[in-house]
Amino acid sequence: MILPKNNYLKARNFILTNARMIERRLFEFHFENGTSEGVFHAVYAYRNSDGGFGHGMEPDTASPESQPLFGIMALETLDEVGYLTKEIILKDFMPYFKSITTEKGGIPWMFRPKSEYPCEEHFKTVKEWAAISTTAPLLGILEKYEIDIPWMKKAEQFVWSEFERIKEKHVFCYLCVSRWLTFLEHTKSQDKAKKTINNLKNWISNNGIICEDKTDEGWGLYGKPHGLNYAPSTKSILFSLFSKMTMESDIKELISRQKDDGRWDTWYGISEGTKLEWAGIQTLWVLKVLNNYGRIQY
Repeated sequence: MILPKNNYLKARNFILTNARMIERRLFEFHFENGTSEGVFHAVYAYRNSDGGFGHGMEPDTASPESQPLFGIMALETLDEVGYLTKEIILKDFMPYFKSITTEKGGIPWMFRPKSEYPCEEHFKTVKEWAAISTTAPLLGILEKYEIDIPWMKKAEQFVWSEFERIKEKHVFCYLCVSRWLTFLEHTKSQDKAKKTINNLKNWISNNGIICEDKTDEGWGLYGKPHGLNYAPSTKSILFSLFSKMTMESDIKELISRQKDDGRWDTWYGISEGTKLEWAGIQTLWVLKVLNNYGRIQY
């Protein structure tokens, strides 16, 4: 099944009229020959003087405060468009990440807000200890760009110990898994990485992680993943985990879920405005996935 040209144009128009600047710039980069420099400027609009990123880079919070996760999102986005360099990582990112490193060697996922701004409730109760979901992708990016700094040694020990400790506990979160894979793909400890990847495949296959019920409104959203969440392209490490029939079925269902105004929706959002922002994020993600599988008519 292919997304018809008219439906693609509806999605394009939804992004360009409703999404945040960062999603609009990313859309232009991926689909309309936009520049990576444009994405860079959109990303750095969220940057603070402490070197961290805030200002609602994830729409679940309106707080301007720097959050570790937002720094990881910034790194991932610059890497996605080919703008990231060793110099940018070391100069613009690592001073902040070093400043928030815990005694265990990892960096937290989030910090509780210190200022009064609207946010989802989970921000107010977040555990501020070191997290694999932020430390692992940071290490993976450092390895990818052939960076070797003392900070990495203890951080890597922390990540491997966390893989052993948490096992399959967070495998339902496909966003976490994709960030683990950044580390597992690029770490020099490939024997350990291959074993961990095999464990991931077993956990995803055998623990009822994949949402089989396509009548569920939450299908494909947080906590109810489908195959494309784990394998957003044929080059994905976990692509071999899914049959051709499964992926065809997921692509068909994904295309069918487009709304009349061109969006793919989510249930996220602390306001009507942030629901639109999340819809912009989701719509861009769907278009990138369909493009990766050659399923858009232009």
